[in-house]
Amino acid sequence: MRLVDDRYELDPLPLGKGGMGEVWGARDTRLDRRVAVKFIRFPDDADGPELVRRFERESRITARLEHPGVPAVFDSGTDRDRPYLVMQFVEGVTLADVVAEQGRLPVGWAAAVAAQTCAVLVAAHAAGLVHRDLKPGNLMLCPDGSIRVLDFGLAVALGGGDSQITRTGQSIGTPAYMAPELVLGEETGPWTDLYALGCTLHELLTGAPPFRATTPYGVMNHQVDQRPVGVRRTRPEVPLDLEALVLALLTKQTDERPGSAAEVYARLAPYVDTAAALPGVVATAPSPLTLYSQVLGGGSAPAAPAGNRVEALFTRSDLGRARAEAASLVKHSRRSAAVGVLAAVLEAATSALGADDRDVLSLRFEIADLRFDGGDYRGARPLYADLAEAVSDPDLVRRCRHQEATCAAMTGDAAEATRILTALVADTTRAYGPHDPRTVELQTQLHLLPPC
Repeated sequence: MRLVDDRYELDPLPLGKGGMGEVWGARDTRLDRRVAVKFIRFPDDADGPELVRRFERESRITARLEHPGVPAVFDSGTDRDRPYLVMQFVEGVTLADVVAEQGRLPVGWAAAVAAQTCAVLVAAHAAGLVHRDLKPGNLMLCPDGSIRVLDFGLAVALGGGDSQITRTGQSIGTPAYMAPELVLGEETGPWTDLYALGCTLHELLTGAPPFRATTPYGVMNHQVDQRPVGVRRTRPEVPLDLEALVLALLTKQTDERPGSAAEVYARLAPYVDTAAALPGVVATAPSPLTLYSQVLGGGSAPAAPAGNRVEALFTRSDLGRARAEAASLVKHSRRSAAVGVLAAVLEAATSALGADDRDVLSLRFEIADLRFDGGDYRGARPLYADLAEAVSDPDLVRRCRHQEATCAAMTGDAAEATRILTALVADTTRAYGPHDPRTVELQTQLHLLPPC
């Protein structure tokens, strides 16, 4: 057995290896406890002593992050010119392995994983730390259903600046989860972690990250240039607002993403439901940590979104306040944040007032129109499609179908735009005649579409 620093007895084989180093299970011989020892590897051409000093400084700062969702840092040092961290040993399986073995997660579990991750990000961002390599492989699912966010301190930004450790010309992050600003070498911040969370949530819901290519560089180019496809395209049962949240997280412009991890947590909370089984992964008995958190939360476990405790307290005044807040955000050109405010109350409004309520339908139109006016045609398109099925007024149905066709055209789906507009021209001709300005306008738009 190899002994590090005359204290940490390493296992015969490492637990895992990566571009930045390797992790070993070990026994702390002084305290007789199980720990993880993470060795950090720097580029061969880097200034070793200087990077070790920077690493030790950042390790001390990272160790201040105290949260149940982050493995505790116990110690750090240097062994054979290689710096290392000694951390809490966490039993569990990474989400990357869970998805590889079981495919996409139940919607409630995907929301639960993302919401727990948000709780960790709230603490990290408040401490001035940005993860910058958030991905399923760095999320550990424990047998009690709790999540641990791994690898803080390897690619971390302090105070909004670049990590001292990673200013060596090496790539930061994993291409499938890299935000556009990270790919382009621009300023990173909490918004960078939210983008990576969007990539991760997309994978948990669909079984695959939003962008794929034959090479890492191809994936990175997609992160910068390609708009994501909504998760409902491959998984229609995903709630509309949850799809909208994923698309908001994956917005290319940093100021159009949700404003904070706390805001994302609030939007995820209604969908958290861990009742579905994850065989071989999550145990059924509650853990001490779960019991502890339930007491702090009021003595009861989180409820599924269908509960009536919140909805019963919802009133039209709540809806009015949300609309007023959204209107204020729009005035300041914060359409994405306005969508988040309205989407956060939509489910409660629907449960309290009914899906056919005029105010609820108006709220859905408002969300769709905000997305459309902000250029989020992919996000607006499914909203208009669902509204066309929900409303009964023929003029509103035609408006929804017209907007859906426009969204299809604006996102390059000329075939679908042609199909919708052709049917719409026929319907409008029957309703108003072939020479009515509304019919003529639709015919003009149809002729302007490229041939399929």
